[in-house]
Amino acid sequence: MSVTAVPLHPVKQRHIVWIWVGIALALLLAAGFAWAGTRSDVDSFLSGNASRPGVMTTASGLQYEVLTKGSGPTPTDADVALVNYVGKFTDGTVFDQSRQPMPMSPKGVVPGFGEALKLMPKGSKYRFWLKPELGYAAPRPEGAPPMSPEVEKLAKQVLVFDVEMIDFIPETVLQQQMMQQQQQGSATPPPGGMAPPTGR
Repeated sequence: MSVTAVPLHPVKQRHIVWIWVGIALALLLAAGFAWAGTRSDVDSFLSGNASRPGVMTTASGLQYEVLTKGSGPTPTDADVALVNYVGKFTDGTVFDQSRQPMPMSPKGVVPGFGEALKLMPKGSKYRFWLKPELGYAAPRPEGAPPMSPEVEKLAKQVLVFDVEMIDFIPETVLQQQMMQQQQQGSATPPPGGMAPPTGR
């Protein structure tokens, strides 16, 4: 049995270019549709959530609900707050939580979390919903390392935090207390229950 070879005509260079252009456009369209789908899911969730009784929305788009009222003043960027928190996705899956009260500065966390902390008086418990731009999709400092796959996942979703404000003190007072501890060689927490920051 013999096979007769049929010669193929060479493909013109411009046709190859158009094929690659078509493939690139198809990939860009697919990425655009995927982004638009995610974006519309986020917008749809936030607009439905904003209409729930008790949910308030700030000018930045941060949504919050007061679960337990506290009293007194609220922290500023010059303070360090001691909080318990649980971070979840909108489906209720927990992605992070404190194991013990955590010291956090409003200026040292993602923008929405920092804004949220500054709304909370001592003894309060709030639930916050952070849109991606107030969470991990917020602009990053120049020279910041690339995001890990886990953080990229967080950057595309609405994040839900239940936060309990235990206490807060000025950062300068905390630094003085830490210096006194170092001079005394003590490992006990400073007065007021604030533990030194853990670098979180």
